Amino acid sequence: MDNKAASWQSYLEYAELSDVGLRRSNNQDSLGSVISGSEDSWRRRGHLFMVADGMGAHAAGELASKMAVDTVLLTYYKLPDPSAPDAFKKALEDANAKINARGQANPDFKGMGTTTSALAVLPQGAVVAHVGDSRAYRLRGNRLEQLSADHSLVWEMMAASKISERDLPTYIPKNVITRSLGPNPTVQVDLEGPFPLVPGDTFLLCSDGLSGQVSDEEIGAVLQALPPHEAVQTLVDLANLRGGPDNISVIVVRVTALPSASGASGAIAAPANPSGDTRIHPAFWIVFGVALAAALILFLIDMPLFAAASAVAAVITLGAALVSKASAVENASFDGEISTLGGGPYRSLVCNPDRALIDRLKSLIESIRQSASEQQWQIEWSTADAYVRRSEQAAAQENNLLAVRELFHAISYLMKEARQQRQARDAG
Repeated sequence: MDNKAASWQSYLEYAELSDVGLRRSNNQDSLGSVISGSEDSWRRRGHLFMVADGMGAHAAGELASKMAVDTVLLTYYKLPDPSAPDAFKKALEDANAKINARGQANPDFKGMGTTTSALAVLPQGAVVAHVGDSRAYRLRGNRLEQLSADHSLVWEMMAASKISERDLPTYIPKNVITRSLGPNPTVQVDLEGPFPLVPGDTFLLCSDGLSGQVSDEEIGAVLQALPPHEAVQTLVDLANLRGGPDNISVIVVRVTALPSASGASGAIAAPANPSGDTRIHPAFWIVFGVALAAALILFLIDMPLFAAASAVAAVITLGAALVSKASAVENASFDGEISTLGGGPYRSLVCNPDRALIDRLKSLIESIRQSASEQQWQIEWSTADAYVRRSEQAAAQENNLLAVRELFHAISYLMKEARQQRQARDAG
């Protein structure tokens, strides 16, 4: 699903996709997004995007993730809190309470829960709210940053021991999370940001069905090479090519320009009117009233020339008042500055597509070719071969970004063909 906001909202574009994967019978992930329907709503709360990965037997995980997304997307915009981060945190805490109550009320749902990563794109910048091991990333230029910290046993042990993941003992399970929405009556929500925005910034929210199978280097390459609507499909395809052991959900949000309330630095900044008062100043009304009364009196005592001059003065005063109000609205408060939240980014990687990545992608294409032959799928290979040839030409000219883009196109084309073949076979 690809979306592009209109008018004053059009400074960003986004796409979202959720896939069951190859080894699960149902999808316990949920995702959602809200583009503010008015400028006032945007200034107060911004635009909101959210991914949740449910956990629990039967349909419990699916229900927990759906409750989380539905509750947060609704509650965040309705809370009266003047601070967007405070409303963000309370919305997740409200979702936790509702999921916990539902689990306590029904034995089949006892202990159900969900991870979540949510992104609010505000005038002051981007703020991430996070619980669990779903992730939030930002790509700026060629640098990919993980904005959220995993609430998992692996990350807790790395933090406590101050060692890298590769130095952890192999017997440490990688799928144990230490925090989620729902299992307990209360939850600690991490807030990160605000991260100032510049054109080209690309944010990714994903469940661990993606991050567990696709490397950060590959994620960075996809976000660099492809627009959001192509990136979400390619990321899902890469996870499925690695076996697709889990549900996969991704949202990609790209800043294409800056809204009108922007600073000269190129980052979205707080407005010039810190008070947020958009009322017409009383002085304008006093002058307007005096001028209008004078015009009426002068007209009644048969001094039409002076009456007309006073009327013109009243009109000019009213016009100045309206211009002042429009300016105040333009520079209305975004609820002021937001204090620095959290400690992110937690990881940072320069993603420059190289020959090794090109070779890995070509190897994936060959694995699809082999599987297609074994399954006797009827695929039009000339299209895929054309993508590969263009990739080789680009690599020969040392344009590695174009080279990987063509290979991503080849992979998505072949995976689409494979899905169609599988669906046709299952229907038969």
